[in-house]
Amino acid sequence: MTDVTCARAEIQRRVRLAARALAGAGLVHAYGHCSARLDAGRFLVCAAKPMGIIAPGESGVVVPVSGPLPEGVLGEVRIHQQIYARRSEVGGVCRIMPPAIMALSLLRRTPRPWHGNAAFFAPSPPLWDSPLLARDDTIAGGIAETLGNAKAVVMRGNGAVTAGDSLEAAVTWAWFLEDAARIESFLIGSDCAGDAVPLSPEEVEARSGTGGGVVERMWAYLTHGDPEA
Repeated sequence: MTDVTCARAEIQRRVRLAARALAGAGLVHAYGHCSARLDAGRFLVCAAKPMGIIAPGESGVVVPVSGPLPEGVLGEVRIHQQIYARRSEVGGVCRIMPPAIMALSLLRRTPRPWHGNAAFFAPSPPLWDSPLLARDDTIAGGIAETLGNAKAVVMRGNGAVTAGDSLEAAVTWAWFLEDAARIESFLIGSDCAGDAVPLSPEEVEARSGTGGGVVERMWAYLTHGDPEA
């Protein structure tokens, strides 16, 4: 087996792990997908099926960053294309359907930095204010533009997308985003919500670093027990 073949097999394994981790954490259901960049012009997206039932060894599909989607690839994978095309540093993208984020988005609201995990999205994740599916390049491009340089973009009534310098980071941001939404939702329903204090800019800066194995520990947590971990 050549070095290139070994590297491709390892990326396939990581994409499968990410898919099942997102499903196991309740961040996707029948719908959702994730991908990892291969090089400047291509990325690997998971198999087009519910992510929790992607089997060990099951291959994803190589997709060009620019051009038509390969046959059988889900239409919203255009979002991945548009993000990879705009941000050369992105190594992984997750299209997720987390319930707390979904509920907040219906209020045209995204979570503020109330605690450490939310600090990564300060002052708050941008909102794409449309529930339409991104099945053409215009909508997908608009979502990518709204994301900008952020780690996540929320789509009103339609889940979210996270982007990281690695697939492991994108998965971590997916979990942190939903955790931030859970905190926001709790505060909305609390009689003491007015007493809550969001993190200051200084606290955000102190809490939003990735030192100390932040991504590595969350990846280990979410993939623990997976047959390919």
